[in-house]
Amino acid sequence: MNSNINFVQVLPDDPDLISLISKLDQYLYELYPADEVFGVDLNDPYAYDIHFVIAYLDETPVGCGAVREIDEQNAELKRFFVEPRYRNRGIAGLILNQLENVARHRKYKFIKLETGDPQNEAIRFYKKNGYYHIASFGEYTSCPSSVCFEKKL
Repeated sequence: MNSNINFVQVLPDDPDLISLISKLDQYLYELYPADEVFGVDLNDPYAYDIHFVIAYLDETPVGCGAVREIDEQNAELKRFFVEPRYRNRGIAGLILNQLENVARHRKYKFIKLETGDPQNEAIRFYKKNGYYHIASFGEYTSCPSSVCFEKKL
């Protein structure tokens, strides 16, 4: 099935991206208080500096993710999501690999991410893919539910 997955780099105003991120936000707001959800303002001009990718199964958008620069050495994985009905099919791993390759191509040394305590499945996924726990960074340092990870590229 994974052979039918295609990746498309998109801009923040892409309708499929907006739809996927809306579903991600809805899911996160069910798990966390509003002040503990760290989204990306797709209407902000800086959003055009973020590398967004959508995974399509045939013609259907099934997942997304992004890489945002923190500094010259570090990128951050953002807005990582797979539609629930398409989970456990290897799609998340394909998206993660695609985004890590983007970060490598852009010469970042590390990729960091933030998730939260309630997302045990995500934490297991990142650990399985070589990410290790780090201290909270950036905007996440004062968030009690934040769990941060990093991977050396």
